[in-house]
Amino acid sequence: MTCATPPEDASSDPAPDEGEEISPEARLEDDSRQPEEAGTSRLFRIDPRLAPGLYVVSTPIGNLRDITLRALDILASVDVVCAEDTRVAGKLMSAFGLSARLRPYHDHNGAQARPGLLKELESGGRIALMSDAGTPLISDPGYKLVREAAELGIPIYAIPGASAPLTALASSGLPTDRFTFAGFPPPKSSARKRFLTEMKSGQGTLIFFEGPSRLVASLTDMAEVFGAREAAVARELTKKFEETRRGFLPDLAAHYAEAGPPRGEIVILVGPPGEQGPPEADAIDAAILAADDSRPLKEIAAEIAEALGLKRRDVYERALELRDKGNDEEEA
Repeated sequence: MTCATPPEDASSDPAPDEGEEISPEARLEDDSRQPEEAGTSRLFRIDPRLAPGLYVVSTPIGNLRDITLRALDILASVDVVCAEDTRVAGKLMSAFGLSARLRPYHDHNGAQARPGLLKELESGGRIALMSDAGTPLISDPGYKLVREAAELGIPIYAIPGASAPLTALASSGLPTDRFTFAGFPPPKSSARKRFLTEMKSGQGTLIFFEGPSRLVASLTDMAEVFGAREAAVARELTKKFEETRRGFLPDLAAHYAEAGPPRGEIVILVGPPGEQGPPEADAIDAAILAADDSRPLKEIAAEIAEALGLKRRDVYERALELRDKGNDEEEA
């Protein structure tokens, strides 16, 4: 089978310069046990009768052992594997004893590479598309290849697996029945605030990617636009130093402003409008003092509690304290 681009394997890519840092999301765990180290036999099987088409293959987001057996079968059986970074793909392949013809496919060469790849697929080729980490097409350049393949009627098969947004959502403690993945917010504050404002009225959990250097700025803008919503910051998912920090947006912004930017790829999750932080004490007092004092105190407390999302007893006890304080001042 002829290929759209000259044959190239992982070893033909230039090695990274000393000190060069590959994206933490793309970096596979150095301490992940290789299959042979774990005492396992070959985990994959080669299928010579694999159907022609484009295979969208999910890969681990950190821990190598999150690969699926079906993903290994597909990677072992296709004619070509297209990857964002063939160095990262090569490391994954070698970890499981796989050998495949790797081709770079990324934002910078996609326009040139797509016509040849589509021609191969139309001729009955079997091509796998994988990202550096996780599910392809999620903040990933594979979308245009899949779209154009679909327009040509080429069979497309999604091989499910790890996904950073879903992994973060599952451990966040935020509502999961409805959510929106919004990718990376714009880097500049003014554009970011406009971007966030467009999603302010959404009723589900919002999921964003962000880098360490812009985490504080993004959390600060989110707190300004969304208010004191419940949120979570997840990083280094599935890796040794995995962490999920939960709290209200202003508190999370303050924490990272003081602690400094964390390491690793980051997922920010923001709860829906109802997931607000507790109202300021002054706001509660103001609502109590503004109420018609000719009405029963319990009735006033119930109304305020419902409006502010608080417990009736807590508001009632505070109302009693304010009434007693007022009586003492009058007697004085």
